Amino acid sequence: MSLNNPLLQRFDLPPYSEIRPEHVEPAVDRILSDNRAALPALLQRPADSLDWNTLVVGLDELNERLARAWSPVSHLNAVCNSQELRSAYEACLPKLSAYYTELGQNHELFEAYQALSQSPEAAGFDVAQKTIIEHALRDFRLSGIDLPAAEQQRFGEIQMKLAELASRFSNQLLDATQAWTKHITDEAQLAGITDSARAQMKQAAEAKGLDGWLITLEFPSYYAVMTYADGRALREEVYAAYSTRASEQGPNAGQFDNGPVMQQLLDLRQELARLLGFGNYAELSLATKMADSTEQVLGFLRDLAVRSKPFAEQDLAELRAFVAEQGVDDLQSWDVGYYSEKLRQQRYELNQEELRAWFPIDKVLSGLFAIVQRLYGIEIHELEGFDGWHADVRLFEIRENGKHVGRFFFDLYARANKRGGAWMDGARDKRRDAEGELVSPVANLVCNFTPAVGERPALLTHDEVTTLFHEFGHGLHHLLTQVEHAGASGINGVAWDAVELPSQFMENWCWEPEGLALISGHYQTGEALPQAQLEKMLAAKNFQSGLMMVRQLEFSLFDFELHATHGDGRGVLEVLEAIRSEVSVLRPPAYNRFPNSFAHIFAGGYAAGYYSYKWAEVLSADAFSKFEEEGVFNADTGRAFRQAILARGGSQEPMVLFVDFRGREPSTDALLRHLGLSGEEAA
Repeated sequence: MSLNNPLLQRFDLPPYSEIRPEHVEPAVDRILSDNRAALPALLQRPADSLDWNTLVVGLDELNERLARAWSPVSHLNAVCNSQELRSAYEACLPKLSAYYTELGQNHELFEAYQALSQSPEAAGFDVAQKTIIEHALRDFRLSGIDLPAAEQQRFGEIQMKLAELASRFSNQLLDATQAWTKHITDEAQLAGITDSARAQMKQAAEAKGLDGWLITLEFPSYYAVMTYADGRALREEVYAAYSTRASEQGPNAGQFDNGPVMQQLLDLRQELARLLGFGNYAELSLATKMADSTEQVLGFLRDLAVRSKPFAEQDLAELRAFVAEQGVDDLQSWDVGYYSEKLRQQRYELNQEELRAWFPIDKVLSGLFAIVQRLYGIEIHELEGFDGWHADVRLFEIRENGKHVGRFFFDLYARANKRGGAWMDGARDKRRDAEGELVSPVANLVCNFTPAVGERPALLTHDEVTTLFHEFGHGLHHLLTQVEHAGASGINGVAWDAVELPSQFMENWCWEPEGLALISGHYQTGEALPQAQLEKMLAAKNFQSGLMMVRQLEFSLFDFELHATHGDGRGVLEVLEAIRSEVSVLRPPAYNRFPNSFAHIFAGGYAAGYYSYKWAEVLSADAFSKFEEEGVFNADTGRAFRQAILARGGSQEPMVLFVDFRGREPSTDALLRHLGLSGEEAA
């Protein structure tokens, strides 16, 4: 089997087209067995002969072999999901969970790390090596190394169950998203919806062998209806289907209900935290983050809420007044996107959909690459002749002074059997291997944009351009690292509430006139974005930013409170209602089941950590203010950001790196100024 199993071969880039579901479990079983056999041999050396290379690099080699097989499987499960692959993937989750729990509770390994930390060699370690050892010892404790045997066993059982539940949450959300469609044969029902969205709906219908148009719950389709459909009943129907996905409400009530999954996840997270001596899961979450305490996080979020809510109330009052002029006196959740877009068009004469014509994908990409070349001195080239997982996937190489730095895949468009949202994952870490060879990094960058239709290229909204820049910022953090130790290279070892700094930082260039000039050009004529359009865009930048801020704060506070207070007798929806009473200005209908699709905290890495977006937004706005002072394309400032933040990965605490770049600790002032939420209180 191993001879024919691509996951057990050495490869440069994964042979995606050769990987089959039947390869997955045998490969994982074989590697776990080999690793378990190799570990005692690695630890059998006399304690005084265990050094960095034999212990840390030796363990990195075992981890890397497992990651080389599992990373492409996990990736394919997200971007090319099938029942067979899903079954193979899920069969491996408990095995991987058990293996990592064993590692985390291996006393010999823990003692070897302790001995290394106190050895004469440790005095000569560089700062990244010292941080890696420090984090490893912390992580042993967070894996239950100090617990009695029975509690260690329970810890392992919980970890296994949590991995299984997170996967179930994700699967049920994907299935629920795909289970609902609306087939339309009378085009009059699509009044108001843009030509590009209609063309996409027609394509979706044709793919299912249907005449007419097919509305789905994939985000581009949902967004098109909520923003442009004149038919209020259609908007309400699509809103109800989308906002009740994977719940006991709505058109598919109970079919893929994530309610019980959420409850089990919360119960087990609380039990895990208590086992490790924490009062709740929020405290456990902060053990590896930049924030110091639950009080600090809640204080930070509530301070932003108090400062933002008056602006949100003003935004809503303006929207209600506008809607009343249109003859609607009962503004509902399915009206907000539609009338907000109409108000934006009236106030700024700016149509988001018309702007698409100036953001064809290749122009945006060439402009993005030109921006990072000016900031960081790197060059980006497209590569051909590689093995991808879908015809739309593209591969690029970063070079500097003619030398290879790293590569990244782009998978940019929404399609069936692909997880929603946008993300970056490291396909391979930069590190120096046991032979002393430098392994270069590889990243996967995934989005869900509207694809090309017919002869017309994919055209992005400005929001999608911002998403692309965001994910590319994560990619640069992974790819431009200069740390050669796996445990701190790229985003490894970076505190979760600082990991969004480079991504949110990159978004700023989507709003700078000099940046927009590089990323925009009409897809038919190539003409630059007209000055009048640019001025309207910039004028509209902070349109409803108060409403947007309180919405994000609602998500952040809900997540953190949910994990900090679990067990106080309140259910998930009661916690959400309490937070909405505090920060929201517009309540959704009672059937809304937003938590059931909140994959970030129930199936991603953001449990008791969603606040990280706002936390890092403060860092990124303050970091960018240095460019505002010194020039948005100032190469010296760009080089300084690269050296202080991007190059150093998880080698030091994020605050140290931030202060190295900015010369002081961060302030919220720049963020509030960028969002137009500073100065005089809103009336």
